[in-house]
Amino acid sequence: MAVSRRDTADYYTLLARKEGYPARSVYKLKEIQDTFSIIKRGDIVLDVGSAPGSWTLFIYRQILKGTGKIVSVDLNKIELTLDSNVITFFQGDAFSEEIMYKLLDLGPYDSIVSDAAPMTTGNRTVDTARSEYLVSNVIFLAEKILKKNGNLVLKVFQGSSMKEIQDKMKSVFSKVKQIKPKACRNDSFEIYMVGLNKK
Repeated sequence: MAVSRRDTADYYTLLARKEGYPARSVYKLKEIQDTFSIIKRGDIVLDVGSAPGSWTLFIYRQILKGTGKIVSVDLNKIELTLDSNVITFFQGDAFSEEIMYKLLDLGPYDSIVSDAAPMTTGNRTVDTARSEYLVSNVIFLAEKILKKNGNLVLKVFQGSSMKEIQDKMKSVFSKVKQIKPKACRNDSFEIYMVGLNKK
């Protein structure tokens, strides 16, 4: 049986293990942060779709460094020891009425980041449609609870609705950028949209 490249530990997987992060995706956020400076010390940050916790942990360790606040939400539990003075974690659907009220209470936010991805089927059309649904909900959240001049980062599966997503982002943010970080696997069709300076 052939071994998939995804079953073998690549450079970023090994580096994540060495540096104590639960997933290699941390280096995607690091490159986005290095490029766009989306989060500043003292910010209040919302991490949507945060499990297994690499982005939350990176923001806590490398950017906020004990300042500001992180609100982290995912359907799955994060298996990390979290500093409750800085990090608040909610397990559940970020777009449900129950969780939405909790997020509103702790906002508004300086930045929203989302590496959320749907359960994939292997069918690109289905997976892209599911991704678009998630993306639309994250943008809706940003419209409601992101501060003026705030920033948004979200993951998109490239597909037929890319222009519509970009146009929607442009209606909310002064600048919209696309980036495919080096840590993305070569066979992945994910890309990250960055909204800068909410109108």
